[in-house]
Amino acid sequence: MYHKSVLLNESVDALQIDPTGTYVDVTFGGGGHSKEIIGRLEEGRLFAFDQDEDAHKNAIDDERFTLIPQNFKFLKNFLRLHGGVPADGVLADLGVSSHQFDVGDRGFSIRFEGPLDMRMNQAAKLDAKKVVNEYEEKELVRIFKVYGELKNAFKVAQAIVFARDQQEINTTNELLQLIERFAQPRKRNQFFAQVFQALRIEVNDEMGALEAMLGQAADVLKPGGRLVVISYHSLEDRLVKHFMRAGNFSGDQEKDFFGNILRPLDPTQGKVIVPSDHEIEENSRARSAKMRVAIKR
Repeated sequence: MYHKSVLLNESVDALQIDPTGTYVDVTFGGGGHSKEIIGRLEEGRLFAFDQDEDAHKNAIDDERFTLIPQNFKFLKNFLRLHGGVPADGVLADLGVSSHQFDVGDRGFSIRFEGPLDMRMNQAAKLDAKKVVNEYEEKELVRIFKVYGELKNAFKVAQAIVFARDQQEINTTNELLQLIERFAQPRKRNQFFAQVFQALRIEVNDEMGALEAMLGQAADVLKPGGRLVVISYHSLEDRLVKHFMRAGNFSGDQEKDFFGNILRPLDPTQGKVIVPSDHEIEENSRARSAKMRVAIKR
């Protein structure tokens, strides 16, 4: 299986599908969410985005479906180009697909040896090898501290810089062996995952792309349209929460003369939506998922 969709029914239910409406899946991947949306449409249309060439093989053969092979940070321009504005709903299932984790050559996983790649767009110039071997020490510290939330970011960055001065670091296993001494014995895999997450976010500019997509999603939605976002780590969820609640990424709410919050969307629930225990048992990668929903004013 290319990827098992997380919160599948909950997320599509949250869109409140109009069978004649226009919807956007900005993270197509294996097509699980898109297929569920298509199944609830009649004369409606579905546009999907994915920059990963591997995902394009999963395109749905349906005249109501259009796959746009682009990063979702270009949402507004390409949706306009294809006649998808205004939209009734936008769905984003963030993070890395099971396929990307399970193919060692992509370099996303700590389980398989592979090149230091981590590019979601395989045509992009920046990869993890370039970050590890060419970034200045202070930049590596920033990445590991901010994106990986590592307490020992300086020591990890310092070790990488020292090692690469002796010999170029080329593979995931070489990097893991180099940083293994900084991991707590009982939190070894968690530490490795944090380091890889930090590199992946930097390589793909994931935070910048997410900010761009959220702002554009608010623009392309029609009044009453819904934005549904599933995130997998605190950095993503914080951006989503702040944007939905405050209309910005700092989380500072601004109000008009009457005390109304100045924001393009209104969140639909106070608490974040998480997978059931049963779903987590069937799909362990769902355990960190958090879903938020908002409606365009």
